[in-house]
Amino acid sequence: MDTQTEQLLELMLHLKQATPAAAKQILNSQPQIAYKLISLMVSMNAIDIDVFQYSPHPGIARSTPRANFFASRAERALFSVRDGLSHNASAEALARTWARGTLIGGLAGERDDGSLTFIHTDHTARDMLEIVKAHGRDKLQYWGFSYGSVLGATFAAMFPNNVERLIIDGVVDSENYYATEWSNNLRDTDAAYRSFAVGCAAAGPSGCPFHAHNANEILSNIDALAESLRSRPIPVKTATSYGLVDYSVLRSTIFKALYSPHAAFPRLAKALADLRDGNATGIWAMSVSGALKPFDCACGAADPFESVDEATWAVLCNDGDRIPPGYDEFEAHYKALSRTSSFADQWELPRMGCLAWPKFKKTNFQGPFVANTSFPLLFIGNTADPVTPLWSYVPELISPTPPTLFSAHKMSKGFAGSVVLTQDSAGHCSLSAPSTCTAKIIRAYFLEGKLPEPGTVCDIDRPVFPVAAGYKPNTDGERLQAAFRVTTSSREVKEEDRKLAGVLEELAMTFRVPGLGL
Repeated sequence: MDTQTEQLLELMLHLKQATPAAAKQILNSQPQIAYKLISLMVSMNAIDIDVFQYSPHPGIARSTPRANFFASRAERALFSVRDGLSHNASAEALARTWARGTLIGGLAGERDDGSLTFIHTDHTARDMLEIVKAHGRDKLQYWGFSYGSVLGATFAAMFPNNVERLIIDGVVDSENYYATEWSNNLRDTDAAYRSFAVGCAAAGPSGCPFHAHNANEILSNIDALAESLRSRPIPVKTATSYGLVDYSVLRSTIFKALYSPHAAFPRLAKALADLRDGNATGIWAMSVSGALKPFDCACGAADPFESVDEATWAVLCNDGDRIPPGYDEFEAHYKALSRTSSFADQWELPRMGCLAWPKFKKTNFQGPFVANTSFPLLFIGNTADPVTPLWSYVPELISPTPPTLFSAHKMSKGFAGSVVLTQDSAGHCSLSAPSTCTAKIIRAYFLEGKLPEPGTVCDIDRPVFPVAAGYKPNTDGERLQAAFRVTTSSREVKEEDRKLAGVLEELAMTFRVPGLGL
């Protein structure tokens, strides 16, 4: 048991002893994040709610029977050496991704012990209902993030009469997900990316080390760095690791940073400035490879509670429809995605393992997502979420308007009485940016059953970068995107909200959603 899990259990025990619980609430999150979320509940005076930390993705990986396609940790580590390769890093990069995905599906079928077919969201939703009933209640209180929005929508559609309170935060288009398309996630990704450049330009040289006169110049400078790495990677050696910072590492590091702007953008700006000077250590430290602990190929049996990546594909591929296994279809999907976002090179990973997935009979719930729930749902989305775009569920779009083929209400329209709360920020899910406004609405929803007015937009407590004095928002010929709509009340915070704001700030600096590819 790790330290964060011990802290979580200790805090939950303290809350249990402090006051009798009025309701049960399930959080879709990792233990280390759930610990901070419970602190948030305390700050919101929500201590009369028992909280269960429930993380279906790592939970599947850490339970038995396991989704485990590799014979040993060493085999898994060797296979993962080239994970994160940008699909346009070289002429054969996309084909290599397709080939690796085909291998994953083949290994899944070959090494299945008979349990793989039973791993899917349908069963997880049923498990949640059983947890609620085991505590003598009939209705669920739930706050789900990213993939947890699929789980929440699935539960609400399957068991509409068992909803007490249900928040879906960072909303996935569940219909697109169950079709194994993953084709509309990147509609706001470039807006999130541009918010970095806009914020850096607004901060001036003292507030952003990678500063330039305007956002376009900053983005051009990043492109130039990426192209230089394509032809000449930089070797890096630290006290704990070593490797090459190349085109793929830079691209994946930038994409990863879009999830958590408040935590990652200042570090990214410093790392890019260092890279411009020939020092790639900062980018390496932020990268997936650089952040890994040194691999220990221990003898003996594998840790039975070790999280494994195969759980991602087990859930995603079992949930969704089968996809064409051929390379031509895979390439066509990538090209279509490329017309949506410049970050398409980072997004085939979620579905690649499904290319040669075993042909299980589909009996799990896949929709429709239409229900008159026993209590209205609350949807929450950011104006520039890199992987769950705002257009999926709100009528008044702040992000660019999607094709008219898609309904602007996409998910919320199916759930009678549901309301959408928009948070004006970049990042994945509401907790990626501190917003006392959003937190108060969540508190009112859980404790008093109050929904915000339709069309409500919450500001955030502070921008990602400090805005330099005299900066003119129209310098780049555009309105400031996402990161600078700051509530004036944040400058005069009430004493009763200070603790809440502090917890939100801490969450924004550490929040990272574990999702199925999200």
